[in-house]
Amino acid sequence: MEVLVNGINTVLWNYALIYGLLGTGIFFTIRLGALQFLHFGEMVRVLTSSKSTDKRGITPFQALTVSLASRVGTGNLAGVAVALTLGGPGAIFWMWIVALVGMATAYSESTLAQLYKVTSSNGRFRGGPAFYMANALNAPWAGVIFSICLIVSFGLVFVAVQSNSIAEAFEGAFGLNKLIVGIALAAAAAVVIFGGIRTIAKFAEIVVPLMAGLYLLLACVVVVLNISEVPAMLWSIVAGAFGLQEAAGGVTGGVMAAALNGIKRGLFSNEAGMGSAPNIAAVATPEPHHPSSQGFVQAFGCFVDTILVATATALLILLSGAIEIDGPTGMRLTQDAAAVHLGEIGRHFIAIAIVFFGFTSILGNYSYAENAMTFLKLEGKLPIYILRLGCLAMVVWGAVQAVATVFNFADAAMGIMATINLVAIVLLSGTVYKLTVDYFSQRRQNLEPRFVASKFPEFSKGVDHTVWTEEIHADTQNHR
Repeated sequence: MEVLVNGINTVLWNYALIYGLLGTGIFFTIRLGALQFLHFGEMVRVLTSSKSTDKRGITPFQALTVSLASRVGTGNLAGVAVALTLGGPGAIFWMWIVALVGMATAYSESTLAQLYKVTSSNGRFRGGPAFYMANALNAPWAGVIFSICLIVSFGLVFVAVQSNSIAEAFEGAFGLNKLIVGIALAAAAAVVIFGGIRTIAKFAEIVVPLMAGLYLLLACVVVVLNISEVPAMLWSIVAGAFGLQEAAGGVTGGVMAAALNGIKRGLFSNEAGMGSAPNIAAVATPEPHHPSSQGFVQAFGCFVDTILVATATALLILLSGAIEIDGPTGMRLTQDAAAVHLGEIGRHFIAIAIVFFGFTSILGNYSYAENAMTFLKLEGKLPIYILRLGCLAMVVWGAVQAVATVFNFADAAMGIMATINLVAIVLLSGTVYKLTVDYFSQRRQNLEPRFVASKFPEFSKGVDHTVWTEEIHADTQNHR
C-alpha cells in the first residue's frame, strides 16, 4: 500500500499537478485578461466595502479569514525554509510567479462555487467544487470522490500534521510534553469547532488578521534593521531564478532546483486550483450580489498567503545568513533566523507564531470538511458530531506520532481532488468568462454588480434561483 501511495504522489506532485496547476493558472490569466493584475484594486474595493451577511451565510471578510486560516499554516514557516535550502533564493521568485498566476485560478474556482451554491437543510449556504461538478457538469460521482478526499485530507490528516508541528515547537522551545500539548490543543479547538462554521468564521476574523499582521510587522522590522542588505538580497532572488549567479551557503541551487522548489512551495502554500478555499467561499453572502465578487476576495487571499506571509519568512531567513551547508532546515531554520535578528526572543516568537498559524489552520481545514459533508447528505447532527470527534482525536494523535506515512496518504488524496477540480474548472471556464464580463459590464455603467439567475438562461441548469434573485439581494441589504 505504501509503495502504491508513494507512486501516486510521485506521478501527481512531481509531474501532473506541477504542470496542471501552473498551466491552469496561465490559461485563466490569459482567458480573463489578466484580471488579477489589471483589476487588483477591485479585489481591495470588494473586500473593504463588503459588510453584508444574512442568517444563511457569513460575511466575505469572514470567508477570506477562514480560507487564510487554512492556507497560512505551519508550511508558511517551515515549507519556505525547505524551498530556500533546496532551491536557493531563486525559489522565492518562482513562488511569486506561481502565486500571481494562481490568483486567476483562485478567482475562477471560488466564482463557480458561489454560482452553484445551495441552501442546505438547516438553512445555511453550502457549496464548493463537489456542487459545481454535480450541478453544472452532471458528474455527481466526481463530487463524491472529491468530497471524500477532502474530508480525509483536510478534515483528518492535515489537522494531525499541524498538531504535530505545534507540539514539536513547544517541546523544543519550552520543554512541554507533546501529549499535554495535544490535549490542550484539542480542547481549545473543540470550543470553536462545536460551534460550527459560523463560530469558526467569527473566531477567524479576529485572530487571523492579528496573527498575520504581527508576523508581517516582524518582517518589516527585520527589513528596516537590514535595509542596506536588501538590494543585494533582491538581486540574489532574481539572479538565482535565472542562474545569473552561483548558489551559496548550504543551498543545493541551480535554475531547475530553484524553479521546481519555488513552484512546489507556491502551489502548496496558496492552494489555488486545489478546490479547498471554494468550500468556504460558497458559504459567504456576496456583496456585491454577484458570484464574481467572492472570486475577487479569494484571489486576494492567494496574494496575502504567498506574496505577503510566505515572503515574510523568506526575508527573515535570507537576511539572517542562517542557511548553512548540512545545517538545519524547515522550522528549525526559521527559528534560527529569527534568533539571529532578535535573539532568543525571536525563537520563542516563532514558536508562538506556529501555534496561531497551526491552530487556525486546524479550524479552517475542519470547516472545509464539514461543508463537504453536506454534499454527501451527511449534515445531520450525528455524522457531524462524529466528524468533529474524529478531527479532535487526530489533533491529539498527531501531537505524539510521526505522521509521515499518513501524510503521504493525505497528499495522494489531495492530489486526486486537485486533479478532478482542475478538469472541472477548465470545462467550466466559459461560465467564468461570462460571469466576469457581466460583472465588469455593470461596473463600467457605474452600477453595483448584481447577478440575477433568471437573466441568464444558459446557467439555469444547476443554479439555485432562490439564491440569485432581486428579492434575496434586498433582504441581504436589510441585514447590513
